[in-house]
Amino acid sequence: MTAAQTQQAPVIAPDAPKPSKWRRALTEIVNGNALVSVLAVVVAIVVGSLMIALTDPAVQAAAGYFFAAPMDTFSAIGSAVGGAYSALFRGSIYNFNADSFAIGIRPLTETLKFATPLIAAGLGVGLAFRAGLFNIGGQGQMLMAAAAAGYVATAWELPFPLHLIAALVAGVVAGAIWAGIAGLLKARTGAHEVIVTIMLNHIAFYLLAWMLATQGLLQAPGSNNPKTAPMAESAVFPLILGPMYKLHLGFLLALVAVAITWWLLERSSLGFRFRAVGENPAAARTAGISVGRMYFTVMLIAGALVGLAGVSQVLGTEPKGFSGGIDAGIGFDAITVALLGRSRPLGILWAGLLFGAFKTGGFTMQASQGVPIEIVLVVQSLIVLFIAAPPLVRAMFGLPQPGVATRRQRRAAKKEVAA
Repeated sequence: MTAAQTQQAPVIAPDAPKPSKWRRALTEIVNGNALVSVLAVVVAIVVGSLMIALTDPAVQAAAGYFFAAPMDTFSAIGSAVGGAYSALFRGSIYNFNADSFAIGIRPLTETLKFATPLIAAGLGVGLAFRAGLFNIGGQGQMLMAAAAAGYVATAWELPFPLHLIAALVAGVVAGAIWAGIAGLLKARTGAHEVIVTIMLNHIAFYLLAWMLATQGLLQAPGSNNPKTAPMAESAVFPLILGPMYKLHLGFLLALVAVAITWWLLERSSLGFRFRAVGENPAAARTAGISVGRMYFTVMLIAGALVGLAGVSQVLGTEPKGFSGGIDAGIGFDAITVALLGRSRPLGILWAGLLFGAFKTGGFTMQASQGVPIEIVLVVQSLIVLFIAAPPLVRAMFGLPQPGVATRRQRRAAKKEVAA
């Protein structure tokens, strides 16, 4: 081969390493069809309906003479399931038995209040998912944010709104730092973020327990109980709709966080780098993107978003003082919200509202219909199960599998070959 031919020969770049199995699975779950999420919720509700019917005493009694009067059993099933989901609606959206519209709309405000930390924490988990990281440390990030915001709100004396802003910033920064530890270890040492964030959860839990048992830190003065003093009025989130409702400023901040996160992911160059690293870190590194820096940066931002959830709990939902259970399982529920929302900010918003409705309406289901509150938790768990198995949902509803030819396409291909 001559020198000219050598210069004209195309240069073939080496193939980038294939992503690992767990990264491919994460990509499939995060980037799956939105229809699969909707169908997963439908299937979970149907299974929940079966559980409600099976545990209802009237259904069990009617089933004892099913062959003598089968319609009694079906009527009991309809009454049990319809009554349960009617109670869910009354407890989460609108109570049509209320005396006035102002009272009837109160369940909706409770749903929005419960959804607030779920939306904020879900954004933090979903943002990390888009960069290819499993942020399982929502609990620890919320606890550290709650500790920082609670300390500022109880120990400092500042006028409103400076006191509120200081407590808010302290909590968000604490959440960012706690998540940044995992991001730094991932970037510098390659430590798996799942292991690190789980361990940081335990450290945060016991560190907060120590703070709540130590005078001068978080424990209320003159008290031996592991609980803080009430937050100062100048540091508490104002109520949006007045004293009749408990919906506070945290909900508006969560909406702002949704808008900012959407812009960051879809319109900014930093978000493009996050998504590139999440899709294929080897290819992103070849393109000149610092993968380690992206891991650290995305965990800082994710921790700040989860920290907003912790601040919302302390300064909005529990302003009269909090204990070690202030996270209320939200750090782990946020994983479900992020998966259901496909790690898209708008999807996370709707998923947070749905789970807020489940949480609020579940108490009404239990109180008025005797439905065990655990059934609501089972429905939430089933949603996660079906979302984590998109092929199962597609097979149940006869949807085409990605990358697999349908029966019609296979028949057309056979005809072409035969022709």
